[in-house]
Amino acid sequence: MSKKRNISINIPVLTRVEGEGALQLQIKNGAIQDLQLRIYEPPRLFEKLLEGREPNEVIDMVARICGICPVAYQMTAVQALESLFNVSVTPWVRAMRRVFYCGEWLQSHALHIHMLAAPDFLGYNNIIEMAADHPATVRRGLRLQSLGNDLIALLGARSVHPVGVQVGGFYHAPSSEQVSTLYTRLKAARQDADELVRWTTSLPFPDNQQVFVAVCLRHPSEYPMNEGRIVSSDGLDIDSRDFPDHMHELQVPQSTALHALLQDKPYLVGPLARINLNVDHLPKDLCDLLNTGGISFPSQNMFHSIVARAAELWLAIDEALRLLQDYSNPTNAAVSWQPHAGTGIAATEAPRGLLWHQYDLDNAGHIQSARIIPPTSQNQARIEEDLRNSLQLFGLEQEDDALRLHGETVIRNYDPCISCATHFLQLDIERN
Repeated sequence: MSKKRNISINIPVLTRVEGEGALQLQIKNGAIQDLQLRIYEPPRLFEKLLEGREPNEVIDMVARICGICPVAYQMTAVQALESLFNVSVTPWVRAMRRVFYCGEWLQSHALHIHMLAAPDFLGYNNIIEMAADHPATVRRGLRLQSLGNDLIALLGARSVHPVGVQVGGFYHAPSSEQVSTLYTRLKAARQDADELVRWTTSLPFPDNQQVFVAVCLRHPSEYPMNEGRIVSSDGLDIDSRDFPDHMHELQVPQSTALHALLQDKPYLVGPLARINLNVDHLPKDLCDLLNTGGISFPSQNMFHSIVARAAELWLAIDEALRLLQDYSNPTNAAVSWQPHAGTGIAATEAPRGLLWHQYDLDNAGHIQSARIIPPTSQNQARIEEDLRNSLQLFGLEQEDDALRLHGETVIRNYDPCISCATHFLQLDIERN
């Protein structure tokens, strides 16, 4: 007769993720009986704080939702508001917004790949340990992240909580000299990006094939960042305004963050979902790099997310170079607009996945209500599903420390921004 074991492992703050939470796992008779990803950070009530604000106030405020991906929140908010005000931005503004987003993808992906995820694949507890044996890898990550931050600051005036965006465009245009300096650094970073893709394809990936629904934006002619229709791997193809008709959020007892289901099923957003559904928009040089490394997309291995991030980082550098190559100062960095009542909706692709905003305004242009659906809350049900599948593939008979580490690795693989979602890791395992 087996003896019931109650094991409690308490980690006050999970390392290498943004935010706090816990994983509760119960194993009985060699099977998972209960698995809960518990998010216990207090709700931030950010949507309520936006009520009564003017449009340009909203753009600056939503940047404070996340210190890692403020651009995503600003770009989604400004495009939602512009959709209501019927604003048509200039080609210069559209191009520079894509450059702005490239900076965020670059810094966010560089941070996650090198500092947060890499120690899991290479067998280290943290980046400090890893740096002792792999100093060149860590330096590469810092270079790329710094370049991304400076690209954000080029248009946002600063890299953390940028303040350069307004309805209709930007407050100021960077000078040709500033752009030239960044362009030279971007060209030099091509080598780092090439090496990064090769390096991620060489990592030791578990064989972790899963069935999941991928969801992201899709644009007819470019890899999606700021624009596109919402599509899924099982045939969904809708305008962003129709998203609430197919997706619903629900409160679960163990989480202060909402879970999201698409047509009543968990779904995946983020780099792997994007590359799976938009692989035909990748440049040939990038596809050649991936093929040389033996990784092909679409992929059903969730651990290939780190390769997808490296590919998107490469793409961000390539896109920024393309868009800045023939840079010239615009006559105006923004177009004029007039507020009016109505509802504005938009979706963009944050580094971690689909980000959706809705704003209801009165006749004076003040926010009456706001709804923001961040990527991490959309991924939470998928993370729990992945944990269940991955732990069973890993082997429930493994030692408790090994199960804990594998569970943390699975969660970190999503690069969850828990504070955005509310808002990880205490692990309680019960066996008998």
